[in-house]
Amino acid sequence: MIDKALAALRDGKFILLYDFDDREGETDFAIRSDAVTPKDIVRMRKDGGGLICTAVHPVAAQKLGLPFASDALRAIAVAEREGDIPYDRKNHSSFSLWVNHRNTFTGITDRDRTLTVNAIAEQVKRAMNGGNVNFHETFRTPGHMALLRAADGLLDVRRGQTELSIAMAQMAGITPSITICEMLDDESGYALSKEDAKLYARKHKLEFIEGSEVLEAWDKAKKDRK
Repeated sequence: MIDKALAALRDGKFILLYDFDDREGETDFAIRSDAVTPKDIVRMRKDGGGLICTAVHPVAAQKLGLPFASDALRAIAVAEREGDIPYDRKNHSSFSLWVNHRNTFTGITDRDRTLTVNAIAEQVKRAMNGGNVNFHETFRTPGHMALLRAADGLLDVRRGQTELSIAMAQMAGITPSITICEMLDDESGYALSKEDAKLYARKHKLEFIEGSEVLEAWDKAKKDRK
């Protein structure tokens, strides 16, 4: 399953990524950010319904000067406190800035968000390859695309959707910027169940992958590198 999911990511297709039963217990749409189109944004907001975010590799985030939102807000005493997150007591949130590309109008339309996401991926690619970056000249904040800064060490440190998706991007050999969106249930008012997410995947011929499978492949890849 992991090989098919990685291949789908390389091909610019959506995968469905479930984290863990004892964590959020949520399934996210996930797609490489440099392949996102307006139709993909439509699908995420209609069939997913959660928050559309873009995850960024920690090395790129550091080079781009992206802070953790919790650190940025601590000065005004509204940042999360240690242990605040019920599904992750050991780590703080991965949220960073919310941005719009400077060439967008409102920033919220499908075309505007696509422009922002694609440009984020380009900045990440430059940062990872040692090129010149101009993040602050390219984007303005606040905006409508939430950036997620993956933890240093990725899955060795934190096992959220942010780290799972970036670890998969790294294993797939693509630019480590992945756009994700939680799948919600219109009937219950909660997250879409794993079973219903799997049904959606089968119906739409998408790869469904669990965090445990990603973690296993990640650990194997680490051993192979030694």
